[in-house]
Amino acid sequence: MPKMKTNPGAKKRYSLTGSGKIKRKHAYKSHILTKKSTKRKRNLTYMGIVDKSDEKNAKLLLAMK
Repeated sequence: MPKMKTNPGAKKRYSLTGSGKIKRKHAYKSHILTKKSTKRKRNLTYMGIVDKSDEKNAKLLLAMK
């Protein structure tokens, strides 16, 4: 059985925490920022955690068990 390959797109977008959770960036922070409030932009800056329902798929993309 060959090794599982890591998805290159997922490799760039996700990172792991020490406890094994998957960190992600928020969407909607790249352009058309003038109409968004300062508070909204600030809150989009921080990293989020991948939801429990999506964690299995994200781990498959990262070639984790």
